[in-house]
Amino acid sequence: MMRNKTFHSILITGASSGVGRVVALYLAAPDVRLFLGGRNQTNLEKVADECKSLGAVVEMKSLDVCDRQGMEEWIYSVGHLDFVLACAGVSIGTVDATSQHTLPESSDKIRQIMRTNIDGVLNTVLPAIEVMRQQNLNSDDIRGRIAAVASVAGFVNSAWAPSYCASKSAVDRFMVSSGGSLEKLDIYLSSICCGFIRTPMTANHKFKMPGLMDADTAAKLIVQGVLSKKRRIIFPVWMVVLARMIDLLPVTLLEKLYLPYLEKNHKN
Repeated sequence: MMRNKTFHSILITGASSGVGRVVALYLAAPDVRLFLGGRNQTNLEKVADECKSLGAVVEMKSLDVCDRQGMEEWIYSVGHLDFVLACAGVSIGTVDATSQHTLPESSDKIRQIMRTNIDGVLNTVLPAIEVMRQQNLNSDDIRGRIAAVASVAGFVNSAWAPSYCASKSAVDRFMVSSGGSLEKLDIYLSSICCGFIRTPMTANHKFKMPGLMDADTAAKLIVQGVLSKKRRIIFPVWMVVLARMIDLLPVTLLEKLYLPYLEKNHKN
């Protein structure tokens, strides 16, 4: 069943698993063309087959979002785009499961997280903006929509995952701050500030994840938020409110709360 009457040409990075996969499946339908990108060719082919079974036309691209030239060539080549979702991202657990939440983070892991979560988003969003700038207004009187997955973690100075929190904060600030000027060009940006979602990334976490949400529900909230032109798509709301409150506490107090907990869980 068609979930929207607006998106007919959609590009998604990180589509081989997690949120990218479920959003692709949520939007897959007849008269929809999906451009799906990911690093895992085998998983990407499975997702493509699932989307095709729902009637969508699918084109795959096995590509690392850190490859700026490759991303530009891909995005510029696909033609008209109604919606672009920058979903590819990593945490310390997906970079190396054996070093999950080992502090301090190694310089190599920090750089990989920053490169994927920040440069990877820019390598997706910036070419998409240029493509949409050249497009005519659609039936909704806009040129296109672009969303990037940030995180509730971007609202806190957290000792448990400093590079992940910093990278997601950068994504959120860029998308939200850039949205105003791009709206004047009829291009709408959304920052997706979500909590814990049941995906392969969170499957590696060994700690309790309050508010853990199934990916299908998250996909629905993301699409609804983008269609509503929300600059910041937040869920669960209570977690964002709590994160904002926690971030007002002194950093040294937060460290006293976080670090003993992490040391205990790392030993277990």
